[in-house]
Amino acid sequence: MSEYVPEDTEPLDELPAIEFESPGRFAINNPAPDVPEPERWEPAPFVLGTTEALQRFTLPEQIRPHALAMVQQARRSLCLYTPDLEPWLYHHSSIQQACSQFLLAHPRNRLRILVGDSSRAVKEGHRLLNLARRLTSNLHIRKINPDYPASDPAFLLADTSGLILRPELDSYGGYALYRDPGRVRLRQAEFDRAWDSSLSDPDLRSFLL
Repeated sequence: MSEYVPEDTEPLDELPAIEFESPGRFAINNPAPDVPEPERWEPAPFVLGTTEALQRFTLPEQIRPHALAMVQQARRSLCLYTPDLEPWLYHHSSIQQACSQFLLAHPRNRLRILVGDSSRAVKEGHRLLNLARRLTSNLHIRKINPDYPASDPAFLLADTSGLILRPELDSYGGYALYRDPGRVRLRQAEFDRAWDSSLSDPDLRSFLL
């Protein structure tokens, strides 16, 4: 039986076959990432609750080992009083990992952070904010009440004996104490008063949700 072709159409000519030869395999070389992995920090060789000598510092690279050592050795409580979450000090994988291990070590361990201005950290990103999104039950961040500021310095409190203090925010100079319950008690009372009057930060709340 012959194929029916409508009267108003012409039969289509067959297209010639296309010859294709594969040129072979190609390797895809993606460029290396522009941002290198952060260098791992080493903690200061001092013992929380034991070392009595005051340790002074004047440079960021001198402060970081003390912060890491105290976070790693804390067993119950960590308190940060900071103007802007100080990314040069706390926005690092070594600090994030140490804080995570501290918080996961015991359900009652608690990290409290009082921050003056969180806008930069929210805009640019911060490892402690990322950690707060995962561990909401024992990592708490609040905004310092501008009407009731606790103090101008920035400080870290580790348990009942550790203190890192920078008296002036425009300077890296300060000191670390690994065993000074008296000074820590005074700063802890100051921190607690500021915490009681602290505010919920809208920027942080929207970021952490």
